[in-house]
Amino acid sequence: MGSSDRLFSRQRTVHQILGGGLAADLMLWRRKNLTAGILVVTLAAWVVFEISGYTLLSLSSSVLLLLFTVLFLWAKSAAILNRPSPPIPHLHISEEVTNEAATLIRYHVNALLSVFEDIALGRDSEMFIKVALSLLLISVIGSVTDFLTLGYTIPALYERYEDCIDTYALKSYRKLQLFYIRFDAVCISKVRKWILEAKKFN
Repeated sequence: MGSSDRLFSRQRTVHQILGGGLAADLMLWRRKNLTAGILVVTLAAWVVFEISGYTLLSLSSSVLLLLFTVLFLWAKSAAILNRPSPPIPHLHISEEVTNEAATLIRYHVNALLSVFEDIALGRDSEMFIKVALSLLLISVIGSVTDFLTLGYTIPALYERYEDCIDTYALKSYRKLQLFYIRFDAVCISKVRKWILEAKKFN
């Protein structure tokens, strides 16, 4: 299937869009044992939170307090007993990594702002349809499932039935495009003409 026959005319696979690494393998269930293990751990953590009454913030604070206390006492006792200190690596984020991350974030934010501006000013009808359909689809799916289930099931199902989903989605998208063109010709053009005529009279 060529790029023109795929949803949004994309040239990359779902695996590549998700990053192509371990995270993509997990979301697409390519490492079933590891993915299932993460889901079990997540479910167990949720049960622990529900039963114990802990929140994520309080549990994180308690764990960090315990960790820092152990490391502090370890370091002090090691200095007194002439033993090696805790094997903590030097934690440092280089300026190069920070600049690369900032550049990447700025690029994507500017791209989103550009799309928003084009849609808000009526410059890109095709992009408006794509965004509207995407948001509508997310809204429908989000009303019947939660984020965790969405992240672990939808990408895997889409990759498995990708050709079928793309075919039906593109057919629906093209029909909506035709509908929008007719609507623009019949309604929007008349409104624009009416506004221009009203301005002339004023």
